[in-house]
Amino acid sequence: MFTGIIEGLGTITAVRPAGSGKRLAITADFPLNGTKIGDSIAVNGACLTAVTIADTRFEVDMSPETVEKTCFKQVKIGERANIERALRLSDRLDGHLVSGHIDGTGRITHKTRNANAILVGFSVPETLARYLIPKGSVAIDGISLTVNRCDQHSFEVSIIPHTAGLTTIGFKNIGDMVNLETDMIGKYVEKFLTGGKGNEPDKNSNKSVDMEYLLKTGFI
Repeated sequence: MFTGIIEGLGTITAVRPAGSGKRLAITADFPLNGTKIGDSIAVNGACLTAVTIADTRFEVDMSPETVEKTCFKQVKIGERANIERALRLSDRLDGHLVSGHIDGTGRITHKTRNANAILVGFSVPETLARYLIPKGSVAIDGISLTVNRCDQHSFEVSIIPHTAGLTTIGFKNIGDMVNLETDMIGKYVEKFLTGGKGNEPDKNSNKSVDMEYLLKTGFI
């Protein structure tokens, strides 16, 4: 589990194919003290397992599913990446709960300055946009951010100078692809309401939670 508060940046130093998967080598810009083989590390928001560690350099294996769902299908040596090690139970919970399980990708559509902030817009598939709400949380390349506005195909966030300077969002360009993880609570609520079949209620189950059930039981 992660918080979306990026510890620092790293550089992709090697990319090796492993069938339909990949192995990446990454050198972090900060010490990895206390990190050991088997620990979870979020790289651009994707929860990956460290399989080797030497000083600030570590390697991770990526399954075909991870490659397909993320920007890592296009990863290149020399690219910069956001790094966050797993949350400890003793830590403050800044940001929001981030699982590191990427839902899909989006693309930057615009970047405009607004006083000391940068407004960044993204195009997003409707299948992901359904989980975005104004002032809700979203993880973009692993960065915990607040949705300013959204519709069926896009959303916008506001980036403060600190975030722009510490993470990759500051130097991403229009057209660049990003990893997206929507708020997990919305996905659970949808499953409860629809019996696990997306927008279609489960008509064959008496146990699914729907609007009628919520009204009858006094929740709404």
